[in-house]
Amino acid sequence: MANRTEHDTMGAIQVPADALWGAQTERSRQNFTIGREFMPQAMIHAFARLKKACAAVNRQMTLLDDHRADLIIRVCDEILNGDHDSQFPLHVWQTGSGTQTNMNLNEVIANRAALLDGKKLDETRPIHPNDHVNKSQSSNDTFPAAMHIAAVFQIHDTLLPEVDRMRLTLEKKSREFSQIIKIGRTHLQDATPLTLGQEISGWEAMIQSSREQILQSLETLYPLAIGGTAVGTGLNAPQGFGKAVAQELARSTGHPFTQMENTFHGLTGHDQIVFTSGALKGLAANLMKIANDVRWLASGPRCGIGELNIPANEPGSSIMPGKINPTQTEAATMVACQVMGNDAAIGFAASQGNFELNVFKPVIIHNLLQSVTLLADTIASFTSHCLAGITPNIPVIERHLKNSLMLVTALAPHIGYDNAARIAKKALADGMTLKEAAAKLDLVQPGQFDEWVNPETMILGRK
Repeated sequence: MANRTEHDTMGAIQVPADALWGAQTERSRQNFTIGREFMPQAMIHAFARLKKACAAVNRQMTLLDDHRADLIIRVCDEILNGDHDSQFPLHVWQTGSGTQTNMNLNEVIANRAALLDGKKLDETRPIHPNDHVNKSQSSNDTFPAAMHIAAVFQIHDTLLPEVDRMRLTLEKKSREFSQIIKIGRTHLQDATPLTLGQEISGWEAMIQSSREQILQSLETLYPLAIGGTAVGTGLNAPQGFGKAVAQELARSTGHPFTQMENTFHGLTGHDQIVFTSGALKGLAANLMKIANDVRWLASGPRCGIGELNIPANEPGSSIMPGKINPTQTEAATMVACQVMGNDAAIGFAASQGNFELNVFKPVIIHNLLQSVTLLADTIASFTSHCLAGITPNIPVIERHLKNSLMLVTALAPHIGYDNAARIAKKALADGMTLKEAAAKLDLVQPGQFDEWVNPETMILGRK
């Protein structure tokens, strides 16, 4: 492979001739071949949005001439268009400030700008990665700002639409099954009746609650650390730079970005990401509960609960012919476990800020963006391939309802708790129905039993 020579303050280094990156990117590429996790594309695009806004503000403040600013902005647009995705080869496991990824952006933008300007990748380049692309900035304020930008875009563009689709699917199922009365369960034991629609409405409300919590967390991500530069003081950035960049981002993206009130906080603390991750963990917890409910209710088909039918998407066993498994629920619950693990890593990493800088930034944003992506993908899959196709198994539902001992709860107001318990225990011990046990104990006459034990009156007309 042909190489070219690039230089930085450490000296000369060979870089692949067709690469747009420069010396600092190449050093990181060689020094940090750790794992298979590369810096998420969402972070690269967030950086491009940020660099574009910084160039525009540097021009407004007469710190960049029109020609250089235009070139930087053009390259940022190309990056956002996906034209240079292969030019960002760095691993997550690098310097904890993300400096090398910031320089990767700076070098690619500078070198691509040179080519757009008809120049070669040598000393004739019109734009310097540090002096021009990184002007008025530091890795220490741009990387955390890009973290917030990336999180906002990923949550808005990928996660929330799937959350909304899942909620609407559950709302539709809740209405569709509103008249199907079934037995409830608490502690994995029989409880009093409810409708299948009511049960599913609980799932719908859980997803809506998670959505609202995620939206609340987004409010903490709109403030950006930009303008703090190295330690939060704003050294080498003009007064008002960070505020102007945030305003430019808000104008260009439609998201209400602002400059963080205290940039010292923005560089060394990441409690906003911790808060957001907590909201994602809440969604994961609700997803785990819903998926587990579905697979329990669909268990069987003959030796389980079997009250729900779920789509048969693929063969379930390599040895047992005809077996169908609740695979979508299994994928969803595995994702929930991963999101909970990511949240633990984020919380620990965010607690490790020392003095003026947290140096666990790449692992924090890697885990957050992975959680967002996994949740969006699994919710889309679970909704399309499972929830949308759920149907009730009416004969099983009716059999369970009829045989449940907890219908005896309706008798308690008429004959007292203790007598109602005697009926339930008698029915269980002797293998008879509640009605038979009540008559045997001479506590309730058959006509009274039919009047008082009516599942339709026990669901209280709730949604």
